[in-house]
Amino acid sequence: MSMKITKDDVSKVLASIQELASKQVLAGIPASKAERDDDSPLNNAQLGYLQNYGSPAQNIPPREFMESGIALVQDKIEGHLQKAAKAAVNGNSEKVDVELNATGLVAQAGLRARINSGDFEELKKSTLAARRRRGRTGVKPLIDKGELRNSLTYVIRKKD
Repeated sequence: MSMKITKDDVSKVLASIQELASKQVLAGIPASKAERDDDSPLNNAQLGYLQNYGSPAQNIPPREFMESGIALVQDKIEGHLQKAAKAAVNGNSEKVDVELNATGLVAQAGLRARINSGDFEELKKSTLAARRRRGRTGVKPLIDKGELRNSLTYVIRKKD
């Protein structure tokens, strides 16, 4: 006679799936990273929006980095989200959290990489002159002191 032991993990699996379904990974500039170290009237989130979409009224061309930065790493993001779903189905909440954090780190890296390597419209002579007056010699758009790039991160939060 053989004996089979069955373990009921349904509640654990359901809890893990519910946990995954209730969370979202957001990449960009959260409020906690928005403040700048200088006396700029704009915070990093406002500056990021302005640089990403441009402002014809202020003669600032769009230098889109958000959507294209995510697109650079879309396959990796999808892979981590698939692993998170598989972990949820297996009732492994810890692995769900690991994969959601990995998703955020990959998205963050994609955004920062896009700023570093982006083929953006060159800076105007007046902008370069203003940088030199402040002791800056860099000519790369979107990177002066690196505050905007370094403010790009991710958060995991409950869905509204």
